[in-house]
Amino acid sequence: MKALLSSRPVLWFLFLFNAVVAAAAPFVVDGAQGIATGVGMGVVSLGAASALMRRRNANAA
Repeated sequence: MKALLSSRPVLWFLFLFNAVVAAAAPFVVDGAQGIATGVGMGVVSLGAASALMRRRNANAA
């Protein structure tokens, strides 16, 4: 399972999908639930982005 989640296409999907949901959630869902959803999805998106960057830097070295 770890190999699947750390593959490049899955990381790109997690990054892009969660970034879009994080941007749209506060407008679609009202109140604190929309804000919490946006923050949670944003954290997942940043985690995927950091994994992509770490992998890119490891390949360059």
